[in-house]
This record gives sequence, C-alpha cells and structure tokens, in this order.
Amino acid sequence: MQNWKLHLISNAATVKQAMAQIDRLGIVNAVLFVVDDEGRLCGSVSDGDIRRGLLKDVTPADLINNVCNASCRYLVSHQPPIAEVEVLRNKNIRFAPVLGNFKEVIGVLDLNQYRELLPICAVLMAGGRGERLAPLTDQCPKPLLKVGSKPIIEHNIDRFANFGIQHITISIRYLGEQIKSYFGDGTSKNINIGYVEEDEPLGTFGALSLIDGFNSDDILLMNSDILTNIDLLDFYKSFVASEADFMIASIPYQVKIPYAVLQISGGDVISFDEKPTYSYYSNGGIYLLKKSLLSYLNKGQFFNATDFMELLIAEKKKVMHYPILGYWLDIGRPQDFVQAQEDIKHLNF
Repeated sequence: MQNWKLHLISNAATVKQAMAQIDRLGIVNAVLFVVDDEGRLCGSVSDGDIRRGLLKDVTPADLINNVCNASCRYLVSHQPPIAEVEVLRNKNIRFAPVLGNFKEVIGVLDLNQYRELLPICAVLMAGGRGERLAPLTDQCPKPLLKVGSKPIIEHNIDRFANFGIQHITISIRYLGEQIKSYFGDGTSKNINIGYVEEDEPLGTFGALSLIDGFNSDDILLMNSDILTNIDLLDFYKSFVASEADFMIASIPYQVKIPYAVLQISGGDVISFDEKPTYSYYSNGGIYLLKKSLLSYLNKGQFFNATDFMELLIAEKKKVMHYPILGYWLDIGRPQDFVQAQEDIKHLNF
C-alpha cells in the first residue's frame, strides 16, 4: 500500500493528535497503528477505540496508549499465510500491519486491494525477440505490445498484484531497457519489480539461475506473452495440497477422430471405437516450483523447460499438472495477436 506510513502514529502522541490524523486519512474505517521509538508495534487505534475511551472519561489530551488496542491482529511478512488473511477478512479487518523480525512495522496492507495474498515470488520471462510478430517487434519488445489498453506483460503483472504477489522479477534481453523504463521498480503499482538481464538466451529455467534472494519457499514462473485469467489462488492451493515439487499449468486439448479407430493385436481386429475423442494436455508456460529445485541449476547455464521437467522426473520429484479451465492464449503469431485484441473486450480479469 502506498503511503502506508500515514497509518503509523507514535505512542507519545495524544488522543487528539490521533483523531486529527484519522481525519486527514479520509478513509472509512481508517485505523492507525501505534509504534514505539524503534518502530515496533504497540497496538491499533480506530474511531471506535477513541469513542469508547472518551465514554470512559479519557480526555483528548491523554496519551494514545489510553485508547490503544494492544491485541490487534498483524501479519508477519509481506508473504503472509493464506489462512491468516482469511481470518482477518472473516473478522472484517481491512488494514493489517506487516511486521519484521523484531516486531517492527515494515508495511501496512489494505486487504480490500487484493483478491488474495499469495505467499510466493513471481518471475516473468520477457527476453524473447518475438520474430514471428515482426515488424511489430522491430522497435518494441513483444511483452510491451498492447492488447486492449495496456501491454501484454502488464495484464500479467496487474493480475499478480491483484493476488497479492509483492515481489516480481522480469527476465529481459531484447530491447529490455524499454521494459525497465516502463515499469521501473514497481512503485507505481505498489509492488517490487526487479530485473535480470540475459547476455545470451538461457532458456526458461536457465534465466532463473541469475536470480538471487527469493524470499518465498515457492516460486511462480510464467512466460510474459501469455494472456490468461488463470485462477492463481486455485493453482497455488492445488500445488500445496498435492505436495508437488513442480506443477505445470496445462491446456486441455481434445482431438476428435472422424472415423472408427481399430484396436489391433497382431493382424487381428479385437475391437474398435466409433469416432472417438481423445483428451491431451499441453504445456501452458506457467509453473509453480519449490525454491529448493533451484539447486539443479548452474548459474548462467542454458536450461529450457522441457529439459528441466525431464530432469525432475528422472530425479523422482513430484511433477504434476493443473488444467487451466479459463482463458489462455499464447500470443506468438500475428493471428494470435489479432485474436487477443478481440478477446480482451469480453474477458474478466
């Protein structure tokens, strides 16, 4: 949340000063968080706390500690457990302080701004040349091509932010400076955006080897030229519930055979299926993985997605898939780009 420090007030302040600060916020059901000289949380103060204090003969000149709720709820990091967020919402708590290792307030979240708060970091792959979309990509990197009112990659970043993902890394190469210039450090979207630059193509997972300092146990990795409304919460819950090491978002495909298919043994026909339909699942370019899997990568070494998955399967890691039942489009060809312009008019992100 931008300007979150406006929700902090010193424990040396008076009740009157708290009333004035709440009034300046101009937010319905605004809350202040009381901190000591070291920035550590002492409690919270709302209009209701002040009103109840005044009814008990607290005066506006008294210190704020006289009306402070010392047992207020809080979160322990920018990547809080989903269950804790659900508890806060069930109690109709809108604002929650985020505490560091020493109970110091390092942020304040407005839970109304998010669908959920997923405890993951995300990486977007945005270094490709996009040759099939030339000449559109001759002077503009493919991720910055607009679909509707904003670039392809921005649809994905906004979706990540809407699900409470606070830390996003973008892997860039071709015309990458344009992407850095467009998003900066993410301040305008109230998130943290970092960048890694590939001197040469490293493949989807090779680029991960360049990223240091993931602050979550699980990582979301996605190609930036995908337009999708995948339910990230359900994807993440499926990943956790299945105890997978690696999960691939997949695209269901059905192949209809217009003829009877014979089942043959030797030269004998033992049965047949009349005009059968077969279901297959294709790689959707969206992955969830445990951070521990990064130990399989050597820094700067090329590693594409298929080789990485084959390695994990050979190592007996639990590799699973998650079928995308919503919208998904890989914008790789001119006809895909045209289709995206039409589809975006009717999609709910």
